Amino acid sequence: MTHTVATALLTFALFAGMLTALEIGRRAGARRRAEGAEGPGVGAVDSAVFGLLGLLLAFTFAGASTRFDTRRELVVEETNAIGTAYLRLDLLPAAAQPGLRDTFRRYADSRLAVYQKLPDIAAARAELARSVELQQDIWTQAVAACRAESSPAATMLLLPALNSMIDITTTRTMATQMHPPPVIFVMLFGMALAASLLAGLGIAPGRRRWLHMLGFAAAMAIAVYVILDLEYPRLGLIRMDAFDQALVDLRDSMK
Repeated sequence: MTHTVATALLTFALFAGMLTALEIGRRAGARRRAEGAEGPGVGAVDSAVFGLLGLLLAFTFAGASTRFDTRRELVVEETNAIGTAYLRLDLLPAAAQPGLRDTFRRYADSRLAVYQKLPDIAAARAELARSVELQQDIWTQAVAACRAESSPAATMLLLPALNSMIDITTTRTMATQMHPPPVIFVMLFGMALAASLLAGLGIAPGRRRWLHMLGFAAAMAIAVYVILDLEYPRLGLIRMDAFDQALVDLRDSMK
């Protein structure tokens, strides 16, 4: 099952659950009012629950949006790191440059392929392993060339640039795994259902207000769907292809 389908099913389940909770609350509220069992202070409880729901929504959306922006920034940082290291190959002896430049081109292709192969997780991991192998190959060739040249400038400028290029790979990989604890989403779903139940109590008695019920459930479900898609921008409808173009342009410039 793909991430998009799983997210759609999850949000549809939330939508259906909220409608059910609204109806249960409406019927329970109608029965309580018919029996004259409504007590004081209920409004304060409703306000507290809806306030907590709003807080959870704001917290999860803000966090997902921040992580999404961070991942886009890391694409640019990696592009700059690869570009800087590639330019500094000019410091090496002319004989050592062709082999390294060819490996760099294959490395840039591999880094692009890691994210282009998503949402196929297995293929992306296999390509990531290939990128790591190419990193080691680049490092080995560069160290050997620096030792042969005995140039302090090449050693001091090229090797740190290669180190930064390698480090950003780990940073990007770990950034894709940064998400809120699952309990946050459990709380969000639980509070959405609890708020629906209280909202149902509030609209009783009387006939069903389908517009309000459907609108409330749909708004919550759509908000949760967007949050989940932002958390996994490579797997769902929200993509980062526009920022990947920076690495594509860099690869095209590697002649």
